[in-house]
Parts: sequence; C-alpha cells; structure tokens
Amino acid sequence: MRRTAGTDAPAGGIEQGVLFGFNARGEKEEIQRLDNLGIDSLWASGHIAAPLPTPEALVTLGLLAALTDRPRIGTAVLLLPLYPPAIVAKQVAAIDRVSGGRVTLGVGVGGEYPQEFDACGVPVAGRGHRVDEQIRVLRDLWTGEKVDGAGPHYPFRGIRISPSPAQPGGPPIAIAGTKAPAMRRAATLGNGWMPYLLSADRYAQTVRTVREQAAAIGRDLDGFEWFQFLFVSVADRTEDAYEEMARMFGSVWSRDLRGLVERVTAAGTPEQVATRVQAYVDAGARHVIFQPAGDDVTASLRNAERVAREVLPLVTAPKRVEATSDADR
Repeated sequence: MRRTAGTDAPAGGIEQGVLFGFNARGEKEEIQRLDNLGIDSLWASGHIAAPLPTPEALVTLGLLAALTDRPRIGTAVLLLPLYPPAIVAKQVAAIDRVSGGRVTLGVGVGGEYPQEFDACGVPVAGRGHRVDEQIRVLRDLWTGEKVDGAGPHYPFRGIRISPSPAQPGGPPIAIAGTKAPAMRRAATLGNGWMPYLLSADRYAQTVRTVREQAAAIGRDLDGFEWFQFLFVSVADRTEDAYEEMARMFGSVWSRDLRGLVERVTAAGTPEQVATRVQAYVDAGARHVIFQPAGDDVTASLRNAERVAREVLPLVTAPKRVEATSDADR
C-alpha cells in the first residue's frame, strides 16, 4: 500500500508506480527523486529497434536494482518474444537476487514495430504462442533444478539456471495487453493483469473477463495483481495538460491521438486527474503505473511528483464492491 509522504496512513486504496526511463538519461538523481516520493514501484520499459531512441528494459531494470533498496522494481514491459528465455531467466534471477527479491516481470508480445523482430531473427507471426511457452520455461528454469523444455519453440534437456531468484519460484509475471489473447494469458499463466490505453469502463470489462476465464479453469486468483498502465499529465490549467499529453502521444506514435486523451489517459488539474484515477480504482485497478508526460526529464519528474503529492491523496478506497462468481467464493 502506498503511504503518503511523511505519514503512516495509506493513501487511497492503491499502490503507485512510475515508469522510469522514457525521457530519462540514466542519471542517479532522477531515480533518487522518484524513490524519495515514497512511491511503491519503479518500472523499466524498452525496445530493441523502435523508431525513437529508447532504453532496453533489462538494462534499466538492473539500474533500478542497483540504485534503490526499497520500492518494487519491474518491467512495463519486456517484449518477451524478442529474447531467448534462458537469457531472461538468468538475467532476471540475478537482478532479483541483487534487489533482495523486489522484481516483477511485466511481459508483452509486442509487434507494433516489426523491424524489432527482424533485428532479433524472430518471426512476428506466432509470437503469442511463443510467449505462452516462454512463461512456462521461465518458471521451470527459476526452480533451480534441471529441467527439460518440451515445447516446439524452445526444446532442451537437462538445463539448470543457478543461482535461482531470491523469490521462491521466481518473480511474479504480469501480463500486458488489451486483447482477448492477452486476457486469456493473464487468466491462465499470469500473476497479474497490466493493460494500457483503456478507458475505465473497458478496464472493468477486462477485469471481469480475466476473472471469468480463471474461474472457468478452476483457478484461484488469490494474490493476483490488478495493474493499470496510465499516461498522466497534471497542470494548473486543463488545456495545458491536454496539450502536453497530445504532444507526447504524437512523439510516440507519430500521429495525432489527441482525441483519445480524455478517454484513456489522466490529464488535467489535480482534481480532474484524481477523478480519472478514481474511476480506474473503482473499475478494479489496485496498482497504477503512471507514465508521466513531459517534453523533457524535468517535466516528466514534475508530473510524477504532482501525482504523488497532489493527486493520490484525493483518491479514496474503491466505491463499489467487485462482483464475484460462485467460483470466486
């Protein structure tokens, strides 16, 4: 539970995460400023060959492990099909040990930049099935025992990854995405659900779908985590926040997405942003990972600080009880 700076009282009903590295240059001071906010988690993103300069997720995750000792650290997200699972298992196990067991691995299938798959010698087609197999392989390798890989993409015999992660069985794996295969993957294989670019109403629908699919296979979701990846811009004037968000979206996707700002992001005054965050909390989110908008590092950090100090104290516990099926009881 996130704590308000200077108090021991939980703020709202959620945990706060911040994505580090989108505009950052790796300076220690940036990480320390975020850590000093008392937030719950710091997250690394990355690509291999995207159109814009971007970090690599596992390198940034290692940086977060080295420069922090309190918050959870994770990837939001690692494009898993681009990596051999044994390399991911080895690197993540090492980072988990160095960090004292603070890692959460957020994974996605990617595909928006086909050139990344070309660069890594991995076909874009079938990447979802590849990720399903990789998740199983990671968990097997994280046991520290000799294991066999029987899948079509990663067949091997008698492989052991040692030392194993600090967390028994390995770090939790959160599934990113927005579509039906990702929800199925979360319900069957994941330890958490981490969608992005969804309205609060659509988020609530995905929560119901994941719960229903888990119930259909008799899976207990006790301990399952409900993340929401949310772009955020906080300003004294609503229009300034919208302009900042629209600029960031244009720089990321190279097209005008301003019409989506109100529906799938949190932009506006602190009160307006809090109302938007509240809607996601009421829809089922319990850990919100904020991607602060900003034209540079200073602007991004300012947004992160305003969320922690001015927005989240206005967010309350969920306003409605989540529906449960008989299988959930």
